[in-house]
Amino acid sequence: MKILQKKQSYKEKIAAALQAELGIKNKMAVPRIGKVVVNVGTGKILKDSKRVEDVIASLEAITGQKVIATKARKAIAGFKTREGLEVGACVTLHGDRMWSFLDRLINVALPRVRDFQGIPLSSIDQSGNCNIGIKEHLVFSEIVAEKVQNIFSFQVNIVTTAKNKKEGEVLFRLLGLPLQHAEARKEK
Repeated sequence: MKILQKKQSYKEKIAAALQAELGIKNKMAVPRIGKVVVNVGTGKILKDSKRVEDVIASLEAITGQKVIATKARKAIAGFKTREGLEVGACVTLHGDRMWSFLDRLINVALPRVRDFQGIPLSSIDQSGNCNIGIKEHLVFSEIVAEKVQNIFSFQVNIVTTAKNKKEGEVLFRLLGLPLQHAEARKEK
């Protein structure tokens, strides 16, 4: 099945390569992707419920799963929020939907990002998880640009079972995530 190409590749090739490269004896200890969390904040458009609905519908189209609204925990006058006000949306992907989303992110969306230089290594935290910010949701092929009234950005968090940053980096490189090299980062 083409939709789960990354999952098949992980099971057949990447897991064995990870085990060899990291020197792990037990195959159950090999780092793997646990879940993908997609977050979007609707701060600037809170007052316009139609635009918020458009953002939620677009996020559902991108992820293929129902979106959960995130609510403000406390009132902050500076941000004009009240407790319980919907300030964003969140989707947690597991299983086949997660692999499908990762495949589309790596092979379709990231190559379509304008002036994309790769994901900086600073996007990988000390636990081996990767946090990516997407500036325009239009890079996903599920979104028709002519029908879009407002462009929004969102955050993609790829949570792994890696124990440290090095294991996470090796996992992401083998999965095909376009990470910047350490030399490219030093030139800036």
